[in-house]
Amino acid sequence: MQVIEQKKYTQEEYLELEINSEERHEYIDGEVILVTGGTPNHNQISGNLYAALNFTLKRQPYRVFVLDQRLWIPQKRIYTYPDVMLIQGELQLQIGRNDTVLNPIMIAEVLSKSTRSYDKDKKFESDRTIDSFQEYILIDQYTQHIEQYSKTGDRQWIFTEYYQDETLSLNSISFEIELADIYNQVNFEEVEQ
Repeated sequence: MQVIEQKKYTQEEYLELEINSEERHEYIDGEVILVTGGTPNHNQISGNLYAALNFTLKRQPYRVFVLDQRLWIPQKRIYTYPDVMLIQGELQLQIGRNDTVLNPIMIAEVLSKSTRSYDKDKKFESDRTIDSFQEYILIDQYTQHIEQYSKTGDRQWIFTEYYQDETLSLNSISFEIELADIYNQVNFEEVEQ
């Protein structure tokens, strides 16, 4: 992640910049940060999880989004683009916006070397301020390994790890997927970033 300029932006300035930009940027309390493109493995993993969720949940009261759907986290003043996001029921949109959601129940992030620490620490801390948020999935793109955090109560989360031949079971909804399906067509020998 790269800060594009050392100036503080208002939310309005950021949104205007974002609407007119060919690139995606995150906004963290006044800082605008360029979101770099993902690797083929990153996109394959995100796409595999999105496709499985979208197919399994068809005609049910859920919406699944991948990569380009903006999320607003008001308590932390953050606009971000989760890799995969699941919303139950009606979309809650930011007031005055038709392109920014507020109410995911599950967020999945594919970890890269440049974002791993941020995704596991500050991003998760920010996501936990979302009232609807119940589950956080961190997917390693360099080896078959997934970390899952499931909310069990106010400020209480259970941690579960999954490796290679195991099956990820979501707690926020009835959904299971084998790691082999999440990692389908992923080439671990590709150049790492």
